[in-house]
Amino acid sequence: MSEERPKHFYIAVLLYESTSESGDKEPMYQESFVLLQATNEEEARARALEHARRQDIRYESAEGKTIRWSLKHMVDVSPALDDNLKDGSELYARHFKNYDAYRAFEPLLGGTVDP
Repeated sequence: MSEERPKHFYIAVLLYESTSESGDKEPMYQESFVLLQATNEEEARARALEHARRQDIRYESAEGKTIRWSLKHMVDVSPALDDNLKDGSELYARHFKNYDAYRAFEPLLGGTVDP
């Protein structure tokens, strides 16, 4: 009888890209943070990729053009900062040095999602 290994929480940071068959549309990007439970980082990465593949969709726009959302990059998979999730738990943190670059792309800090 094998002993079941404990599962821990992991956060996957996934970057999706939306493209259109219309030549005049710029791609749109979405950063998604996904909470997963896994026994180790390797399993968490596999589950993140499985999740991302299920998000790969195509649909027709109002103009009759095909729009596709697909995984562009798995940015990170790391253990949640607090494995005992409750109100106020910290899930994920990252560090950076270029605040101007962050501000330029973050819509809530003055960047925009409109091309």
